[in-house]
Amino acid sequence: MIADAAADPDAAAAAAHSERLARVASDPRYHQLISRRGRFTWMLTAVILVVFFGYILLIAFNKAFLATPIGDGATSIGIPIGLGVILIGIALTGVYVRRANSEFDPLVRSLQEDLEK
Repeated sequence: MIADAAADPDAAAAAAHSERLARVASDPRYHQLISRRGRFTWMLTAVILVVFFGYILLIAFNKAFLATPIGDGATSIGIPIGLGVILIGIALTGVYVRRANSEFDPLVRSLQEDLEK
């Protein structure tokens, strides 16, 4: 089997790849990255789900409130609330990108640098 791996470059590459994966999987920084990023993304997911489903439930159960006109114009209160839902989604994306750039990406880079050694 070892002679086969030496003769087959694909098998040698696969073995080297498996060894690198094992090194990364055993690194405590990798576990820290997965844990922190997982908690953070689930929190952001929960926030956006509450906002989106809250808006949908408001549409379903309180149309009269959303149809309330703003001032003397034709725009109802539902329009700015809907725009707010969209802006919250954009803002949460920005929050994730900022945290990924400042916290998650440096951890990934340090893992990659150590892997290349």
